[in-house]
Amino acid sequence: MIRWTGLLVLLMSTAAQAGIRNYVAPIEGSLWQMEQSSPLQCVLSHEIPRYGKAVFVSRASKQLNLHFTLEMRRKPDVTTEAWVRSIAPAWRPGVPPRDIGALTYYRHFNGELPKQEAWLMLTELEQGMQPTFFYQDWYSPDQVAVGLSSANFAPTYRDFVNCLDSLLPFGYEDIAFSVLHYQEKDGELTRESKRRVDQIIQYLQLDPAVELVLTDTYTDNHRSKATNQAITEQQANTLRSYLVQSGISEERIIATAHGEQRHIANNRTTRGRDLNRRVVVRVEY
Repeated sequence: MIRWTGLLVLLMSTAAQAGIRNYVAPIEGSLWQMEQSSPLQCVLSHEIPRYGKAVFVSRASKQLNLHFTLEMRRKPDVTTEAWVRSIAPAWRPGVPPRDIGALTYYRHFNGELPKQEAWLMLTELEQGMQPTFFYQDWYSPDQVAVGLSSANFAPTYRDFVNCLDSLLPFGYEDIAFSVLHYQEKDGELTRESKRRVDQIIQYLQLDPAVELVLTDTYTDNHRSKATNQAITEQQANTLRSYLVQSGISEERIIATAHGEQRHIANNRTTRGRDLNRRVVVRVEY
């Protein structure tokens, strides 16, 4: 609060010598749109005439996330302190402003806010308020106020919330590197490994930008080297066939069998052999 008060006093003290430039979409021109709506990513954006664009992004992940970016046509030329307040529009007189948060505009970068402040801005917009960024202009003595209009917000926000509900409960970081394990008796993947394979397939089906699926298959040393090599080749081919049957292009898959090489645990114990029987799957853009 002290920081915001100091900024507010600074702006008020210079207001007499400098103008205040306001950027906000008029009611009839306020446009909110879903730029992307998929199980991988939800993107809600709002054009701010003559200034840039406000963008809310949430991505598939184990935890619900939200990121806000204020995309500026003219990036800051110096590091600039700013703060965000929720302002009542003209048609709601008497409603006091509410503080949302403070931030720093870094030189040549857009403005960004973390999850908590981003959610608060959406809540304020839903209530008909106008989240507004205040800062000292870096090109002139003017003060700048950049507002997000709540006009026409509600219908698109409903679409955004529906998109959030459909996001995968896992993201790229969860499937980019996976270690699968298979049983010694029948060579079947463990239940947890099968679940991870299905997650990998689901992600690959939704994201064609993923170029490569690299699988490296290993086993323990409780057989001859030739037998172990054949076992890992069979495992590699079985997994590759399953991926292809699930709709993944064979050109995107590189499968390598390593036999009993590169042990990561002691083969003298059951637990060690279980760990050595593994398939390492990497997914790369």
